[in-house]
Amino acid sequence: MTNQQALSLAETCASALFERDAASQRMGMRLLSVAPGAARVGMSVRDDMVQGHGTCHGGYLFALADSAFAFACNTYNEATVAIGCSIDYVAPARLGDTLTAQAIEQSRSGRTGNYDVRIENQDGQLIALFHGKSYKVRGSVLAQENADE
Repeated sequence: MTNQQALSLAETCASALFERDAASQRMGMRLLSVAPGAARVGMSVRDDMVQGHGTCHGGYLFALADSAFAFACNTYNEATVAIGCSIDYVAPARLGDTLTAQAIEQSRSGRTGNYDVRIENQDGQLIALFHGKSYKVRGSVLAQENADE
């Protein structure tokens, strides 16, 4: 497979997965870019995402990182799920912030993979660091689309 074919497959897989992802869409996430083993996802902090201390609830930050992780590890058209994730909150995100989560594959072998996700705000300030471990299950990302043809 050429680099261009791999990039095209990654983009097709991520677009198909995002189209079926009501949770990410309802949180206002945007799929910004995709490459094999990588994804960038954006989200703006809305007033309904702010918790009692006046900052973005950590669950939304985790969801943003988890979505970027999911799009990155499913770029090979092999259905892949999370088997473990952790997050470190570094700085608060605030109402109106535009966040970007950049997921990068660190390793992929057999059925498992490791991905790191960095969340930054619009000023490039580090907000959180996330690590996810993936597990390849049966099936493909595009199987649903192919079944409709």
